[in-house]
Amino acid sequence: MPAPDSAAAARADAENPAAFSLTLRVYWEDTDAGGVVYHASYVRFLERARTEWLRAAGYDQTTLRGQNDLLLVVRSMRLDFLAPARLDDLLAVTVRPLSAKGASLRCTQVIRHGDRTLLTAEVEVACLRASDFRPSRIPAGLLADLFPDSGAPC
Repeated sequence: MPAPDSAAAARADAENPAAFSLTLRVYWEDTDAGGVVYHASYVRFLERARTEWLRAAGYDQTTLRGQNDLLLVVRSMRLDFLAPARLDDLLAVTVRPLSAKGASLRCTQVIRHGDRTLLTAEVEVACLRASDFRPSRIPAGLLADLFPDSGAPC
């Protein structure tokens, strides 16, 4: 498995070996004037973790589009904001796949600062053909690589 190119370290989540975790630092650009993370920044953090999860499984968005005519896009997202992150915090952003069926994949994501959970999310990702934005079944090989412990879920 190739390692993420990100300067932030990716590692298996100690609480759940099936989860992927990306470590991110909070910068000024992520915060409001008071040094608290702006709500939209959390969505970027979640996206980065899902992208690096794919990369760690041996896939990247550019190759999926260029060689397979596929896009993975967010169809729905539910966020629960539990506590604020602040300037210079070191965050762990995890991705844990839940299920997949046809052209969709569901996962949970958590953002933590140390032992404190700041945000939980449930995300549904749709697989589309890049050429016409129509749904396309997620390739079996991709599913097997994203669900390595249990095999492909569908």
